[in-house]
Amino acid sequence: MSPGALTNDAAAVALHPKEEEPPTLYKGLDAQELKAKCDKHMLHYGSSFHKDVITGARGLYIYTASGHRILDWTSGQMSCLLGHGHPEIVKVIVDHAMYLDHLFSGMVSPPVLSLGERLCNALPAGLDKAFFLSTGGESNEAAIKMAKVYTGKFEVVGLGASWHGMTAQALGAQYHYGRKGHGPNMPGMLMLPSPNAYRSMFRKPDGSYDWEAELNHGWQMIDLQSCGSLAACIVECIQSSAGMHVLPPGYLKALKKHCEARGMLLIVDEAQTGVGRCGDFMAIEHEDVVPDIVTLSKTLGNGLPLSAVVTSAEIDRVCVERDYMFYTTHINDPLPAAVGDKVLEVVQRDGLVAHARQLGAVLHDGLRKLQSRYGCIGDVRGRGLMAGVEIVLDRETKAPALDLAKAIGDHAYELGLWANLSSHPSFGGTFRIAPPITVTASQLEEGLAILEKAFAETEGSMPLY
Repeated sequence: MSPGALTNDAAAVALHPKEEEPPTLYKGLDAQELKAKCDKHMLHYGSSFHKDVITGARGLYIYTASGHRILDWTSGQMSCLLGHGHPEIVKVIVDHAMYLDHLFSGMVSPPVLSLGERLCNALPAGLDKAFFLSTGGESNEAAIKMAKVYTGKFEVVGLGASWHGMTAQALGAQYHYGRKGHGPNMPGMLMLPSPNAYRSMFRKPDGSYDWEAELNHGWQMIDLQSCGSLAACIVECIQSSAGMHVLPPGYLKALKKHCEARGMLLIVDEAQTGVGRCGDFMAIEHEDVVPDIVTLSKTLGNGLPLSAVVTSAEIDRVCVERDYMFYTTHINDPLPAAVGDKVLEVVQRDGLVAHARQLGAVLHDGLRKLQSRYGCIGDVRGRGLMAGVEIVLDRETKAPALDLAKAIGDHAYELGLWANLSSHPSFGGTFRIAPPITVTASQLEEGLAILEKAFAETEGSMPLY
């Protein structure tokens, strides 16, 4: 397929033709019976289960046990970068399940070596060596431990409203949700203010966001709290779980300078922003910043458990000397590595980074048009094929409208669109939109039309026309 071919809707239709009936392994199941089994046997893990049981997924669509087809604007859990059931990914999975699936953790295999080479060659110089794990939390855990071993220090700085995972050190640097109810978190964890351009109290005389004053104030507070053992700062370029807040231009460079002045490493978590979704291969490239460590997950595995830690040869050398160890059962497993290698191949071969940039403009134009039509939309933000739409009761006060946002989201789902609504109060009632980057213009228009209908038919959306 030639670069940019997926801008042609006909090509995408050929890749994922619309079936006469839902693509599923599970036909004829009773939706109510499945729901009853869920209520009886499934253990709670911090999120309510969705009302529908999903029995099929293909391309940009998911299918429920009751036969409902839904356009998936969140790529599963923000992970299916190339869409569900991509035929080349399926073939890689089948081939490696049959011939090269899992090995002793000290062994390496061709797909691992190929993924390491392809990934490091695609990244800026200074990000030269990689290993591969299963989840984003695991990769952030490994990166934080690496920074501590390399620097010989233990304090870690995170951003307010951040999300880095459920393991101990990743959770300790996470200031959004999940910190309560289990006693002390890891020692030495410190927080900078969340760079929320929409709601921050730091303002210039003209009312614009003064992120530099906010960031400098944050570091003054860090320096007062620190015991003199600052090891690393970990950050997302777009804080997705917080409601799709984008780091302001210049923020990441300033953050790196603060880290360098204190002898700290900068870790960038590219779980959702990496591999093209934001219109650059990596979000760090948008700001022309090379961090000390990059972590990847979600998008790299196209829905399979695959994550990566990438750093410099020098950091690797020092960590070897100091007996750094992060040995897991599934480190450098061949099957998921082969999938990741194929994901990178497809993204590069088919020009999907440029495609995400072009289609991102279509998405954001459409969302801003909705904002001009409905007074409940307080803010539209994001970059590329990542977008946040924040719902408010009043644009002047910016008071969150959680109930209204839920009503709009529920109606959109009924109409055939899944756009994840951040429902926790700290999210502010924001739709998080991140479709697969294989999405076509017609599929974006389909989703925008459904979203408009949901706004138009939900009481309280404040039509402006």
